[in-house]
Amino acid sequence: MTSMTAARTTSADRPQPGLRERKKIKTRQAIRTATYALIEEQGYDATTVEQIAERAEVSPSTVFRYFPTKEDIVITDEWDPVMMAELRARPEDESWADVLKHVMRTALDLSLAEEPEVTRLRTRLGVEVPAVRARMMESMAATGRLLREALAERSGLDPDSLELRVFAMSVMGGLMEVSQYWAETGHRDDIRELVDRALDVLEHGLPTGKP
Repeated sequence: MTSMTAARTTSADRPQPGLRERKKIKTRQAIRTATYALIEEQGYDATTVEQIAERAEVSPSTVFRYFPTKEDIVITDEWDPVMMAELRARPEDESWADVLKHVMRTALDLSLAEEPEVTRLRTRLGVEVPAVRARMMESMAATGRLLREALAERSGLDPDSLELRVFAMSVMGGLMEVSQYWAETGHRDDIRELVDRALDVLEHGLPTGKP
């Protein structure tokens, strides 16, 4: 593993996909854009896959080919590979808390720069719609497994060890609570600062007295 600090990943830094992959990305984005617009117009429950397909100018079967469920359209993003690459590129002697803060800030900076309203809508739906919240938890479990593998590379621990499983899912659970808290409080705070606070709790335990 490199001992050099990774430079911030930007859209320009990412490898450029080929024509076929660009077409897939364009279709996925059209489906997502249509979904978010319809939800804003008429609400989540009233939005159907058929309406999404019509707005995105694709067939319903195409929607399901890219996203198994309507909930997946809402929660799917492109940040897991970015986060894992950033984590693996951090200096070996950096503390896990500093590593995770850097990785999360990088992902959030990109998300808020490229699709701020989508980020807010996604977290709001996670609070308001039980099906979305349940799918978010499943998705975070999958991200937690990726986190375990990356942290295992850094620590030398078995990725299936109890300690690493507990740690990784504690991080993911904390991030889920940050997402819900941010939405429940009307997105008034900087979510990056909320993530830092959550990671501080995991590192140091509960604060003494009122925050």
